[in-house]
Amino acid sequence: MVQRAALNPTHSVLMGYLLWIFGFTGSHRFYYGKPVTGTLWFFTFGLFLVGWIIDIFLIPRMNKRADIRFRPGRTNYSAAWLLLTFTGVFGLHRMYMGKWISGIIYLLTGGVFLLGVLFDYWTLNDQISMQNVRNRYGKSAS
Repeated sequence: MVQRAALNPTHSVLMGYLLWIFGFTGSHRFYYGKPVTGTLWFFTFGLFLVGWIIDIFLIPRMNKRADIRFRPGRTNYSAAWLLLTFTGVFGLHRMYMGKWISGIIYLLTGGVFLLGVLFDYWTLNDQISMQNVRNRYGKSAS
């Protein structure tokens, strides 16, 4: 399993550090598939900035774990996360993943009044992983 991560990385350390700059909001933790601590960082301003500073050293390990946990494929995690982080209310990340109907709904409703954006922060990695599996093995794969 570790070999798969080395051959087909899903996440980027560079992207992790870019999101870490905004890390007091938990964005880098969401990116690496840690929604509970991402939410904690969001509500405590990066665990009162202490957790945010410590995370600068933890990002390489979080990256390796995300590479093992999530499935590589045609949909790029970093591209989808950039779109979600900076244009989430417009639904561009959903359109990028081929979810045109929900993307247009996000565009017209401000990310379904921000609740959809919050949902995507919690689930985007799994959505991409499942889509990459479906793209690889066919629509019937779960």
